[in-house]
Amino acid sequence: MLDGQMKYSSIFNYPTLSWADIGVIGWLVDGAAIVNQVALCRTSYGPYARAMVKICKEESFHQRQGFEACMALAQGNDAQRQMLQDAINRFWWPALMMFGPNDDNSPNSARSMAWKIKLHSNDELRQRFVDNTVPQVEILGMTVPDPDLQFDEASGHYRFGEIDWQEFNEVISGRGICNHERLAAKRKAWEEGEWCAKPRWPCEKTAGPQRGMRRDT
Repeated sequence: MLDGQMKYSSIFNYPTLSWADIGVIGWLVDGAAIVNQVALCRTSYGPYARAMVKICKEESFHQRQGFEACMALAQGNDAQRQMLQDAINRFWWPALMMFGPNDDNSPNSARSMAWKIKLHSNDELRQRFVDNTVPQVEILGMTVPDPDLQFDEASGHYRFGEIDWQEFNEVISGRGICNHERLAAKRKAWEEGEWCAKPRWPCEKTAGPQRGMRRDT
């Protein structure tokens, strides 16, 4: 990870600025992860599919916990409701980005779907998340930060605005708001804990008997 060979979820490159962020991350971010992961429960790679079943159960708990925290804020005072709306405003679009680029710009989707690793495209899963989540936002009495959002009666789906793909590309390229900060924290933790990762060998025997031990005769 530190030398750029391994990636981590791009959502962690956004700062958490308030208590409401904790609830919104659990609700929206883990909610988006669940939509991705439920589809992977039937992936063609058996060990991964079986692991996903347990992972989805855990993620579902995180999502419910996050939504309950958001509900508590939504039922609070004006300042708490504003804090919740602000968190939704900041994490709505990054949550949509978690599904990856549009299908026509995704470099790996076609092959993954041909091999049945993925059973649904990025855009299909993103649409499913929006359809599931917009009613939840309304239950909270909050607003989706998308002026183009509207319900299409003919298709039964919500139509939403264009994602800022320039921001998406900046984040996954390592130039996001917190990319350097996150990697610096990882590097610091690794360097300070390196002593623990090194093998520790038993001490060499000393020439004389240890104190408190009986001398053999």
